Formats: sequence, C-alpha cells, structure tokens
Amino acid sequence: MSESVLLIDDDVDLCKVMSLALSKLGFEVESAYDAIEGLKKAYATRPDVVVLDIMMPDMDGWQACERFREMTDIPIIFLTALGNQSDIVKGLNLGADDYIVKPVTAQELGARVRAVLRRSSRGNNGASGGNAATPILRYGDLTVDFDKYEVKVGDKRVDLSPTEFKLLSVLSRYKGRVLPHEFLLTEVWGPDYVGEIDYLRLYISYLRRKLEKDPSQPRLIHNEWGVGYRFGD
Repeated sequence: MSESVLLIDDDVDLCKVMSLALSKLGFEVESAYDAIEGLKKAYATRPDVVVLDIMMPDMDGWQACERFREMTDIPIIFLTALGNQSDIVKGLNLGADDYIVKPVTAQELGARVRAVLRRSSRGNNGASGGNAATPILRYGDLTVDFDKYEVKVGDKRVDLSPTEFKLLSVLSRYKGRVLPHEFLLTEVWGPDYVGEIDYLRLYISYLRRKLEKDPSQPRLIHNEWGVGYRFGD
C-alpha cells in the first residue's frame, strides 16, 4: 500500500504540480488550500505525512502545527519560503520532523518524505534502534525499555518523540564511545542530512531537558567538542 501525503498550501498551482509529481513517485496525495481545510482532511483521511506551508491566510502553518501536535504525532514537514535560522528552529521546536525551504524539486521532497517515514517507523517499533540484544537499558536513574518504547527517569515516565527515541537508541547502543556528528545524523536522519548539525544539536538539547537532572551540567549525554557526542562514561 502506498504511503499517503497531505499537502497543505494556499499556492494552488504548486499543490497541483507537487501532487502530480509525488503521485508519479508512488505516493497517494491529497491537497488542501488552507490550514483549516488541511486539519479537517487530516482527521478524515489519516495521512502518513503532512507537508505544511507556513504563510497562509486565517490560520498559518505555525498554528496548524500546534493543532496537529495536540492530537497526533503524525510526521510533519514544513515546506516554506521562510528560510531564516530562527524560523527553522521555531518549526522544529513546534514539533515538525523536517523543514524545507522553497524552492524544492519533487524528487527532493519525495526523498525527504521517505526519510521522515523511515525515522517514524523505526521510532515507533522501538527495538529497531539497534538494541534488540539488550531490550532494557539501565543507567543511573534512566531506564529505557526498547521493546515497550518506554523511558523512565526514576519512577517518572518520560515521553519521547520517535526521532528523540531513535537518537537515544543510537547513543546508548555505543555507550562510552564518541560518535561523530556525521555518524549520528546518518543513523537517525539518513544520509541526506549529514550536514544538518543544527538538527542534531536541537535534538540533543531536547533529550537533555527531558532526561538530565541539570541540562546545563549533563551527566548522560556529553559533548566532545568539534567531534560529536558520547553517552555515559
């Protein structure tokens, strides 16, 4: 069964072109020309991925992303003309899984959609993070059950997104070893993201805020300046 994509963009011509091109790449595509219609279609059709513009009338993409995240963890890709670093960070902070600045080819968009789907699938089945031989990790107050996709700090359960869980899985699999930025980006996001170090830094900060007692003095995930990150001693 083909993966389904919901395009939400008030540029009707762009939606038609991208819809046709993505269909040729094997995706089932629905389009919505404003955010409110997009939310309704997402609820009705349950797409595998949402591709979301930001600058739209009535409800913008920022607000739509927040609405989506209130009700679902469906992968969201921002596709927008806003290319400032602050906009990219804002989009990822709101819970988007990827951020693409227009213009973009249909082939690149298709590749990014597939990359997001791979990450989401790996995160949701937990054990594919490379810890099948050790389904439960205990390190200090941290307990991770890779089979149940469950993380606890002490007795408190911590909710992680699929990408956060995947990153934690890779880090913990190589406990005590320094993992280069490029290796982590390839393992978690895929080879198309090997230069996106800001993505990695952002998600490391997410994990620290959720798992560390004092994120400013991390004891679980350590920086190796200019090289990468290390989990544990």
